[in-house]
Amino acid sequence: RSGALQYCNCIVVRGKMVPVRSCLAAASLCLLASTPAVAFGPSRSAAAAAAAGTSLSGPTSPTSSTSTQLASSYLDSLEGAAPATSPPAGKAPSWAAAAAPASPAAATSSNDIGSGIGFAHASLDYFALPNLAGKGARATADWGTPADATRGLADDGLLRSGAWYCTEGGWPSPSPKAHTEIFYVLDGHGALGDADGVLHRFGPGDTVTIPKGHTGRWDVYSPIHKVWAVNAHDRIEETVTPIRTQVDHYAGCAPQCLDVGVDALYGTNGGAATVSSKTLYDVGPTRVGYWAASPGSLAVGAAATAQPQLPRTFFFVLEGVLFVTDGATGASQRCVAGDTVQLPRGWSGTIDVVEPVRKMYTLAD
Repeated sequence: RSGALQYCNCIVVRGKMVPVRSCLAAASLCLLASTPAVAFGPSRSAAAAAAAGTSLSGPTSPTSSTSTQLASSYLDSLEGAAPATSPPAGKAPSWAAAAAPASPAAATSSNDIGSGIGFAHASLDYFALPNLAGKGARATADWGTPADATRGLADDGLLRSGAWYCTEGGWPSPSPKAHTEIFYVLDGHGALGDADGVLHRFGPGDTVTIPKGHTGRWDVYSPIHKVWAVNAHDRIEETVTPIRTQVDHYAGCAPQCLDVGVDALYGTNGGAATVSSKTLYDVGPTRVGYWAASPGSLAVGAAATAQPQLPRTFFFVLEGVLFVTDGATGASQRCVAGDTVQLPRGWSGTIDVVEPVRKMYTLAD
């Protein structure tokens, strides 16, 4: 009840033991019979609604949207791996897999990115399973029958964003990853293996970074639903061999884990709000971290005095309520837990925090 950092190994959900990494203790933990897995961050109910295709806030159309070409390009980037000659060592996990949407609706393209308000925004229900575009089963799978689906939000040629869903199964990824990917897990459990076999397991509430050039394998233990961002930078920036995936747990954005007064996202002095942040990954042109702020207003970009130009920015709201107001158009968008936003390079405007906010962000150049 004190909100202190807690750790537990597993909890019982619908009669099954479900492993849990680490999480912030809320005032209480309520298990809903209709929820097959535990989600941290925006809320367990938000992730459950997304998986069920129900709406929690806002319309199903995003503030700005792209065509299905963005969704296809993301799925294509996960493929290209040669089939394994033998299954992975050990027994494959036996989680109960949920069925993929039978006839997912294609992402619409009624608006161009940035039209009207100057940035891209989507509420969580835009990425509900019925709204994702499927591509069928993976031919390279060496266990299970993984089938994936996705929907794009924005693509400015370098930074892309969207959501992805995949059913149980595993497949090798021997080809070097063509870009750096960051994703936040809404639901499900899985693992990414490095080239030397080291596994990095992740679950709801985790932020995962896969650097450009990474090779290894994917394993989906229970159906995964995630929100992702991709930085298609030119060169491999990692200097270690093998290149490793990084998993950061939601507990890392607890107040005692953040640097108070440091704005690693916007570079402001906090203005009327008290800002804190934590950098999780900072290699070459990609930076990933957590950002939190108390109620107040922050001027960003050209709207702030002597502030550097803001890089391309992606963020996913974990908690709270804020308004993003574009400095050029004057348009304002209310953002709540579960919302995804992509800002173009050089964006300027105002961030008005109404209720204490926490978010995961990515900066790309």
